[in-house]
Amino acid sequence: MPQDDSIAVRHAPDRHRYELLDGGTVVGEAHYRPFGTPAGPQRIFFHTTVDDDREGEGLGSRLVAAALEDTVAAGLTIVPVCPFIAAWLRGREEFIGHVGPVRPEHRAAVRRPE
Repeated sequence: MPQDDSIAVRHAPDRHRYELLDGGTVVGEAHYRPFGTPAGPQRIFFHTTVDDDREGEGLGSRLVAAALEDTVAAGLTIVPVCPFIAAWLRGREEFIGHVGPVRPEHRAAVRRPE
C-alpha cells in the first residue's frame, strides 16, 4: 500500500490514546491505560477503532505500529488486552521482550473508570 502523507498518528497522553489522523480529522484511536508494577511501568492497550468507512485500508496497522513503537521507545511494556493489538503482535519478533502477559489485574484496570 502506498504511503499517504495525509495520514498521521499522534499521541494524546491527556486522553490516554493514540489518534490516527487523516488531514487533521481523527479517523481511529488506540486507547490505553497506564499501569505500574514492581517490574516497571506498563501501558495496557484495551480498545482500538478505525472509522467504519476507512476499514480495509491498513490504517489500523499503521496506528498500532506507531503506538507500540512509541511505547517501546518510552521504555514501557505493552500489555495487549485489545484483541486487534494482540493479533497484530503475533509473529512480530521486533516486539518480543516488550510485551507482557495479560493478567486479571490488567483486565480489572480497564474495567474501572480512571
